[in-house]
Amino acid sequence: MLYYHYWSRGFRWFIGFLLAFILIALLVKLGGARGFDDAVIRFVQSMESPPLTALAKGLSLVGSSKLAVGISLLTMLILFFALKHRLELALFLWVGLGSQLLNTLLKLWFHRERPTIHRLIEQAGYSFPSGHSMAAFSLYGVIAYLLWRHMHSRSERLLLILFTVLMTGGIGWSRIYLGVHYPSDVIGGYAASGAWLMLSAACFEAYRNHKSKPHNIKNARKK
Repeated sequence: MLYYHYWSRGFRWFIGFLLAFILIALLVKLGGARGFDDAVIRFVQSMESPPLTALAKGLSLVGSSKLAVGISLLTMLILFFALKHRLELALFLWVGLGSQLLNTLLKLWFHRERPTIHRLIEQAGYSFPSGHSMAAFSLYGVIAYLLWRHMHSRSERLLLILFTVLMTGGIGWSRIYLGVHYPSDVIGGYAASGAWLMLSAACFEAYRNHKSKPHNIKNARKK
């Protein structure tokens, strides 16, 4: 019953994120997201100021591949050597590498050019979905998921979720502010990574519960 509970909950979230991505992708392909994108870009960039530009560049750096690799390496070292959580390390690698590969394939599939309204930095490559947004959602999302499983205090879990949302949302905002992504790129990136993370987490929980099931039955028989 526990096996079904974890799988069904994670799978429902996966379906929700997947449907959201399909909807956004269709709007992007058919040009239906143009009005929304232009309105949000104008609103976000209307607040341009030196402090906000510095903040946006800093957040964009936090979401860059170089820093993401550094955070990932540190997390892997902690999982492997300090906590001895090798199965969780496998999940962490699976989510991170899978998200990166998925982003590359989706960018090649959609071939969407980046916005040219008002760029504050230069960025090469295709636009949809946002690589920074996907990497941030996957990295901070899987770290939050792994930490959540070992937290029991409500306040700790609340702070964890707040930090994850602020970091992920801030990185997405920075890409719009800097003029290198459409809002639909960012939201699409969140949806794609969310689907991948939820599917991976559902499979992880299903595997763990399936693996522990014979052990639980064996202990029950002994009693």
